Amino acid sequence: MAPTKVLVTGASGYIGGSVLTRLLQSTHPDIKNLSYSVLVRKPEHAEHFKSLGMTPVMFENLDQADLLKKAASEHDIVINSASAFRAIGARALIEGLAERKKITGEPVWFIHTSGTSSVGNRPVSKIYTQEDAPFEFNDKTQDIYAYELKREAHDSYPQRACDVAVVAAGEDFNVPTYILMSPTIYGTGSGPFNKRSVQVPFLSRRALKKGYAEYIGEGAGVWDHVHIDDTTKVYELLLEKLFAQADVPFGRKGIYFGGSGRHSWKQVAEGIARAGFAAGVLEAEPRTIRLEDLAKDTPGAVEQYQELGLASRSCTNAELTREVLGWKPEIGEEAWEKGFVEEIEAAMAQ
Repeated sequence: MAPTKVLVTGASGYIGGSVLTRLLQSTHPDIKNLSYSVLVRKPEHAEHFKSLGMTPVMFENLDQADLLKKAASEHDIVINSASAFRAIGARALIEGLAERKKITGEPVWFIHTSGTSSVGNRPVSKIYTQEDAPFEFNDKTQDIYAYELKREAHDSYPQRACDVAVVAAGEDFNVPTYILMSPTIYGTGSGPFNKRSVQVPFLSRRALKKGYAEYIGEGAGVWDHVHIDDTTKVYELLLEKLFAQADVPFGRKGIYFGGSGRHSWKQVAEGIARAGFAAGVLEAEPRTIRLEDLAKDTPGAVEQYQELGLASRSCTNAELTREVLGWKPEIGEEAWEKGFVEEIEAAMAQ
């Protein structure tokens, strides 16, 4: 039997590149024998992955449904780590896996990368304050999918809409789907290209330009965080369980959180300020900024995205991930604090 074929989207990115590195270094017998294809836009990225024995698949965007469907139909597993905002692409990939399943008669799996901003509130705009929602979402004891459906009916958000579309497509095409919903990810990535995350690096680069760190409004929103190495371990553990034919919830019940620590957005700004002040480039104390002013001052910004990603409350309990997958985060809060120094240094180096 030929090695199981995996298609990785987002392999040039922060999460996808780090996941791919983790899997390539795995000592698990089934994972060691996987063969990989990667979806890429740039010829130089294609050449890099080709030099490592992978098959590059060139594409332009995640709305190319026919191309994505065909690519997925030639693979047994899709790890979708490209933009979590493109429901068209995600559905096409799942439909392609369904065709693969019909041809081979073998199992197929769709592993989707999402984020916990999908369950965040809207405390600044007051569009959705979550007064009827739990302070902390639990991936084992609560119906996260039902909550996402309710939120979509009230206040649609592309990432959440994609989550819903993934589950629906999995049911439509009889393909098991697994959504890994990460919080703020920090730390230097292990992939070959993009090694920086999104939220803290963005705030750090902006602070360097302004001369001081910022938080939106009161900065009272609370999120979870996790190191990139602990995040990639979730993907490896999921594959190990699937290869072992373990009972792993999927579809509506297959939404997995992955937080290990917790912070407020004001605490993030304070951490950036400490690191920047120590480096002699920032004021010692952060300042507040209005959401609308941040959006106006950020090219291409969408207020909804900035509020959900940089000001909301999104507290999660990864009980299902820990219990079903056996996930045990290994990197503690010292690394979180060190991460501010790393991001200021990275911003200064640009």
